[in-house]
Amino acid sequence: VYLQNSGLGNVINPLLSLVDTDVYSVPMLFVIGWRGEPAVHDEPQHKKQGRVMLPILEAMEIPFSVLGPDLEDAETLVKDAVVHIRKTSGPFALVIKKGTFAAYVAPRLVKAGFSLSREQAIQQVIDVLEGRDVVISTTGMPSREVYEYRSKRGDGHQRDFLTVGGMGHASQIALGIALQRPERSVYCLDGDGALLMHMGALALNGTLKPMNFKHIVLNNGAHDSVGGQPTVALDIDILGIARAAGYERVARARTESELQSCLQELKCSPGPSLLEIQVRCGSRKDLGRPATTPIQNKNAFMDFLESAG
Repeated sequence: VYLQNSGLGNVINPLLSLVDTDVYSVPMLFVIGWRGEPAVHDEPQHKKQGRVMLPILEAMEIPFSVLGPDLEDAETLVKDAVVHIRKTSGPFALVIKKGTFAAYVAPRLVKAGFSLSREQAIQQVIDVLEGRDVVISTTGMPSREVYEYRSKRGDGHQRDFLTVGGMGHASQIALGIALQRPERSVYCLDGDGALLMHMGALALNGTLKPMNFKHIVLNNGAHDSVGGQPTVALDIDILGIARAAGYERVARARTESELQSCLQELKCSPGPSLLEIQVRCGSRKDLGRPATTPIQNKNAFMDFLESAG
């Protein structure tokens, strides 16, 4: 099982309640990418996770070895891990430091070519927003693209909550704000991978029915921020699922003209509404990162909600 350590929290329950040697005793090898390793520069959302990862593995009684780019006995450690798994019928983790693996460009499995980039779609969304509207953006590239375009427009960043971690939870943050600020339009800029990760959120959004809730799913059929691994989002009926979950209005856009039309309807129609925008993979190589800290962003966002609401 390969994962980035930011996903370790998501697997703690199944590890302890299913895989553990006291339960089903399932042999399992974990390969965990070490983001936020102490003394190695990384983004704020990875710092705590990186610092406490090894103690978490120890607390779960999961043995591990750390592999780095200068480790000459990596083959021996991997063999020892396999021996341990076979002997104990339990889990073992290989923790991989930054720079251990050589760069590799996987072949892209493009299911469809779309004319819009994600960045173009986000810019079109921001261009139609009102000054009092609230934006909750999902993890990874979308939040960086929101931040950069706001800077380019000179808007400031107080209207936006950038969900830099907690992948899959952006729509629930947006839902809570929509329920508490019914006089404001709340836009959730979500990704297809994040939507799939916590799909049960659709049921809550649909049944609680906040009329000011606008859910925009940027669907490129890939986990674009973490390597471009394909998702199944272009193979399922997101609109049908949202409609069945109770969303009042659903729509899909693939082109700039379709998006312009859909955004005008989204603004005027009572929600909860969902707009799926099908976009192509990829982002600019020179895309910037937020110049302010998460705490600064949070405080500015809270002040914006209070002052305008």
